[in-house]
Amino acid sequence: MIIDRTVTRAASGSELSALLIVAQRDVSKFLHDRARLVVSLAFPLIVIAGLGGVLGPVLARVPGLDATTFAFTGVLAATLFQSAAMGIISLIEDRETDFSREMFVSPVRRITIVAGKLAGESIVALCQGAAVLIVAPLLGVRPTFAQLVVLLPTAIACSVSGAAFGLVTLVSLPSRRTAQHVFSFLILPQFALSGVLAPLHGLSPVLNAISYLMPLRYAADLMRAAFYAGTPHYAASVSENPVVDALVLSVFTCLCLVVGSRVFARSERTR
Repeated sequence: MIIDRTVTRAASGSELSALLIVAQRDVSKFLHDRARLVVSLAFPLIVIAGLGGVLGPVLARVPGLDATTFAFTGVLAATLFQSAAMGIISLIEDRETDFSREMFVSPVRRITIVAGKLAGESIVALCQGAAVLIVAPLLGVRPTFAQLVVLLPTAIACSVSGAAFGLVTLVSLPSRRTAQHVFSFLILPQFALSGVLAPLHGLSPVLNAISYLMPLRYAADLMRAAFYAGTPHYAASVSENPVVDALVLSVFTCLCLVVGSRVFARSERTR
């Protein structure tokens, strides 16, 4: 019995070590990619600043609701979600260089390797989100310390769910180029129908029904619920109960992790 427990602990330790190694590799790749570092920071700031001006007339009917702050919360959630999802394309790069095959012949469970990729890309997305938060005061957005504390778990949820979305939608595609085209097709409608760009109040029944199918809707809504909690603008900014948002994202993430890892493992075996 003692030997069995020792073996179990050793196996668990090796699984955790493998997960951390895979995650660390993705973070290192991001930190050494200067072009991606610059674009990942500049793009959300430009979008926030631009949307603040565009949304001003739209949100003017809600007294005191700042358009730039509203855009900031939506774009922050979308940045975390999109960055983590897009990062999963590195799995396709690994496949093209046969690096993934080398990982899968190691004595580590496949779901551990895939979970390591999700963890690594989620950390990368969180780094980008932290950079956006640091320079947010330049745009006139100044979150309080209490808001930052609540935003942290929300940001983690947005990142992990985005990585899971990328896993289940991209890993079975044959090449990086195909994955980039498919990803654009999948993510752009979500920007329009998830509440990132404008409040979801007043949508037609058809568009509202489609919007409920967009995972980014729940990520953006949860981010705004965290940011606007306890403020007079909560009802005007948030569409759903945050408990519902968190539950949907949790179930969605777990399903995507299981299904995506199996699909990827099957695609590796059939090569």
